[in-house]
Amino acid sequence: MASKHYKTLRLKIIVMTLFFSFIPLLALGLTIFYLFDSGYNNKNKEALRILSQSRRSAIELFFDERIAQLITIAHTHSLDQVKDEKYLKQVFDTIQSRSKSFIDVSVIDELGAHLAYVGPYYDKLKAVNYAHEEWFQAVMSSRVYVSDIFMGFRRIPHFIIAVTRYEDNRTWILRATINSEIIENIVREGMVGKKGDAFIVNRQNILQTSPRFSGKILSHPNTPDFSSVMGMQLEEHNSNGDKDLFAASSIPNPRWVLVLREDLREQMGPLLQAQYAGGLVLMAGLLIILTGTILTSRSMTNELIRVELEKAKSDDLVVQSSKMAALGKMAAGIAHEINNPLAIIGEKAGWMKDLLDKEEIQKSENWEEFEDCIRKIERQVERTRTITHRLLRFGRRMEPTQEMVDVNNILSETLTFLEAEALNRDIKIVSELGSQLPRITTDSAQLQQVFLNIVDNAIDAVGKGGLINIKTGYDQSKNGDIFVEIQDNGPGIPKEALSKIFDPFFTTKAPAEGTGLGLSISYSIVEKLGGKITVQSEEGKGTTFVIYVPVR
Repeated sequence: MASKHYKTLRLKIIVMTLFFSFIPLLALGLTIFYLFDSGYNNKNKEALRILSQSRRSAIELFFDERIAQLITIAHTHSLDQVKDEKYLKQVFDTIQSRSKSFIDVSVIDELGAHLAYVGPYYDKLKAVNYAHEEWFQAVMSSRVYVSDIFMGFRRIPHFIIAVTRYEDNRTWILRATINSEIIENIVREGMVGKKGDAFIVNRQNILQTSPRFSGKILSHPNTPDFSSVMGMQLEEHNSNGDKDLFAASSIPNPRWVLVLREDLREQMGPLLQAQYAGGLVLMAGLLIILTGTILTSRSMTNELIRVELEKAKSDDLVVQSSKMAALGKMAAGIAHEINNPLAIIGEKAGWMKDLLDKEEIQKSENWEEFEDCIRKIERQVERTRTITHRLLRFGRRMEPTQEMVDVNNILSETLTFLEAEALNRDIKIVSELGSQLPRITTDSAQLQQVFLNIVDNAIDAVGKGGLINIKTGYDQSKNGDIFVEIQDNGPGIPKEALSKIFDPFFTTKAPAEGTGLGLSISYSIVEKLGGKITVQSEEGKGTTFVIYVPVR
């Protein structure tokens, strides 16, 4: 039996030691994994965003230059000059000598007929009338027009830039077909990796360039729809088991959207290798810890058995006693430290009050406001002093101070402390204070602390947009006690926790959000004042606390 007990104890030691050893190491490993993953992912996103902006700027610059060239030609040459095809060819050859951006150029009158044409499609296009074409209607109304990719009369994908000029009571159009291969080259430079892609779509989600994998020109891409994007947008999408990162940038003229597609698995390859190496190091560390723990536990077993047996007899009592003793010392220390600056604040408030008695200050138009502020400071100093004395009493086990008080006044004052917090959370507090309640002899500071703890708990419980109902009354049929009912519409308290809520250090809140002492202290205060606290709660239906204080 003893041998079995030793083995069990040793197993516990091993498990606990490994737990507290593994957790920090695993936490460190996971943190490094997360930071590397997050940092690398953010770096990829930033790189793709910058690349997208660069390609968008290059495309915008290309269009701005082409539009500027056509506007310059249209406004520096007359219609009589440019409708002469020989002259127009000279102009065309001049602009083509600097860049091969244009395929052809033509002059069209206000009725849609060709006046002149220079380019490789003379036979097909010279006799064409564009009066009913969409681009013709658009340029006549907007003066400058950049089309989407379309087939047109030449039956090959292309797009045009057209500008209008008003001259001698007539309007004419200078129209140029753009070499779309230049746009294709600019877009291709945005392709990242072997599986990356780049393309342009218009506002109807029709491809304007030829992507590598995402579809064919003048069709819908087999990717998410980015045609409505304005500005810059980064998105991750999963498709057929592949995780892709998309960067979409809008191009204002024409109304296109540049889309860059990056295969995240391909880009994350170096990170995965680093993570694999880190995982091996982590496993080696865990193995070393495991070996050391087993060896150490064997030498500690006998001593730990004796300590464990003694500890088991008084563990709960010692833990609670030490916590309460530490809390008492801490409360007394805090109260002592607060009293020192509090005395200085009170002294300075009195000095400022004396200054207000001077005649020249009394003449100030803000004198009454100054006096009211100082009076409030003195009142709050006195209130704080009362609270610190209560902390000292808690630490030194002093008896409460008895005085005649009005429960409604104490409750109203308490609610003023919590109004801002309730307002920030959009919580409605409805008070129904009983009239003509008898004054009672009690410790107002301690009673206020009880109200503060319970109402504050109710605010935490109901969350944003909740409701708290507070009611006071005096019922002679209930032992002549004054009662304060605090009801919230929060999630309620689980049945298994309801019997423990007044235990010290018991809390249903997250570890960093509560100490588990508020209700315990409140319960002790009310009992010491001769009253009692009851609670009713049901999950999903809220919680009701009723505080009874005797009339005496």
